[in-house]
Amino acid sequence: MASWSGLDLERSGRRRIIGAMQDVAELKRDSAVGPLKDSYGRAIRDLRVSLTDRCNFRCFYCLPHGEPPIAPKEQMLSYEEIEYVCDIFVQLGIEKIRLTGGEPMMRRDIETIIQKLASLRAQGLQDLALTTNGYYLPDRAVGLKAAGLDRITISLDSLKRDVFKQMTGVDVLDRVLEGIQAAKNAGLQPIKINAVIVRGHNEDEVADFAAFAREHDVKMRFIEFMPLDSGHDWSRADVVSGREIRESINQRFPLMPVDVARGSETSSRYRFADGAPGEIGIIAPVTEAFCGACSRIRLTADGQIRTCLFSTVEYSLRDVIRTGATRGEIIEYIQGVVMKKEPRHYINDASFVAPSRSMSFIGG
Repeated sequence: MASWSGLDLERSGRRRIIGAMQDVAELKRDSAVGPLKDSYGRAIRDLRVSLTDRCNFRCFYCLPHGEPPIAPKEQMLSYEEIEYVCDIFVQLGIEKIRLTGGEPMMRRDIETIIQKLASLRAQGLQDLALTTNGYYLPDRAVGLKAAGLDRITISLDSLKRDVFKQMTGVDVLDRVLEGIQAAKNAGLQPIKINAVIVRGHNEDEVADFAAFAREHDVKMRFIEFMPLDSGHDWSRADVVSGREIRESINQRFPLMPVDVARGSETSSRYRFADGAPGEIGIIAPVTEAFCGACSRIRLTADGQIRTCLFSTVEYSLRDVIRTGATRGEIIEYIQGVVMKKEPRHYINDASFVAPSRSMSFIGG
């Protein structure tokens, strides 16, 4: 393949994708392709697509030192490229696509790409979701639903204004709460609420979050603090374990496990024993690793495939596309990368090395 400048590759890639999407023969489904499996026999069904590395929040567990270096615009995947790649991934057996960031709603006209991806349901896509900090939802929740978004996950790290500001770097708690209600009104359900629990910051709010789930009938998910901050200041001492979180909730609101097989889900799920609405999920990658059934793969905003959240190696699907690879060659490349997927993460190993890029680049 030729070696071109980034701008030449980007322009050529756009022409290539537009042409390919118009070529009915090339887009015809090949029943012999898929499903994607890694070398451990795990089927890959879940694709996380980061739309941007930009964010309007400055959460200390992600961007403690302000704006990170932003990838040049020509390195970012265009909407045409994202649509084309997702079309291929769905052909390879992907059933769920989640749009992430950074803050994905900072990507202009996000409704456009949602509409395009929603059309992949005809090819087998079953679920199209979005993870957001909620800031833009009051004005755009209805439009997201109309474009074809199925459901939404909203980050909410504190119910206290001062703690929220300290953790996120912005004083917009009321707006995020308004966004949650707007998402509910728009029918973007079930709504999941993510809270990263960090010792010395918000661990005393765990039971209050459970009360919030009961009151608003949402799925509250608690996430252990992970080593994905741009400042690399993560400390194991700051991790509030999944067990501690369960015990804190159970003391106030007795829990019962949701009677379904966990499968490849990241969270352990619980319902309230008294039958109240809402649900609790606990994601504990540090103390209760769940890698054995992992079905996920990630695509960064600048077109790099990541086979694990904690990968130290990335694979440039962008460059493969922009140097004129055929659809068949792209499929072979993706299949080869998936075969390199790690058996598990190595957070608890003495040799663990944190990813060089923070969560804002990787996508949640």
